Amino acid sequence: MFSTLHIAEKTTGSRGSLALLRWALVVIFLWFGCMKFTSYEAMGIAPLMKNSPIMSWIPAVFGVPGGSYFIGTVELATAAALIIGAFNKTASALGAAMSCLTYAVTLTFFLSTPGVAEPTAGGFPAISAGTGQFLLKDLVLLAASACLL
Repeated sequence: MFSTLHIAEKTTGSRGSLALLRWALVVIFLWFGCMKFTSYEAMGIAPLMKNSPIMSWIPAVFGVPGGSYFIGTVELATAAALIIGAFNKTASALGAAMSCLTYAVTLTFFLSTPGVAEPTAGGFPAISAGTGQFLLKDLVLLAASACLL
């Protein structure tokens, strides 16, 4: 099964450029993961967690700070899997799959988070400068994760 997997850093040609995606995702997961251990970030993601049918259990179980720490730990584990994935096929697939899942979940916030649509611009598909545009970048990150996978 894993014999068909490839590591971007160990290939040539068009697959070699996928290493750039890996390391960009590593930086993002390390940075965002570490930020989850600050009260600033915990308060920032609280409404996203609270309104999400997928993630609303997290602050209910761990509280807002604990929920942020939980998500940060998952994000740092994703970064670790992506880093190890530069050397190991299984870890590469795991890290890319974790990344895909992360961005698939965050994109559902478009459907559950108040304030994503901008009412002064006519509502959806006009998105707010804050939350809506922040979430829209996850579409590209999902695509990058899927390409790496």
